[in-house]
Amino acid sequence: MINDIEEEHPWDAALAKTLPGQLVLVGLAYFETGSEEPFEQQQLFGRVVEADARKGILLSLEGQRTGEEYSLPPDTRSFRRAGSGEYRLRSTGETVVDPDFTVTFSIRKNAQIKGRD
Repeated sequence: MINDIEEEHPWDAALAKTLPGQLVLVGLAYFETGSEEPFEQQQLFGRVVEADARKGILLSLEGQRTGEEYSLPPDTRSFRRAGSGEYRLRSTGETVVDPDFTVTFSIRKNAQIKGRD
């Protein structure tokens, strides 16, 4: 049986065209291999500078991370229109008002291969 996510193309060109200039709230969850609970979670937000099917989605971060850039993978599947309102970042206490999109990514560590440097 094929996973539904594998059947979806990760890049929606029509959506990607609308992203530059949009405010995106990003949630990242980091997992150990085989774990169901994240060992770390991070939230950040910024405006999309560029959305490229090969290079990914480049954000110019705002708030406490103003001046930094962050690259997301070239995968638009988890981008969702955000409801209007205030979103509070748990890690920093910052408030993001009326973001255009929310997106989440799960990052899983690869298993270590013994005998390799």
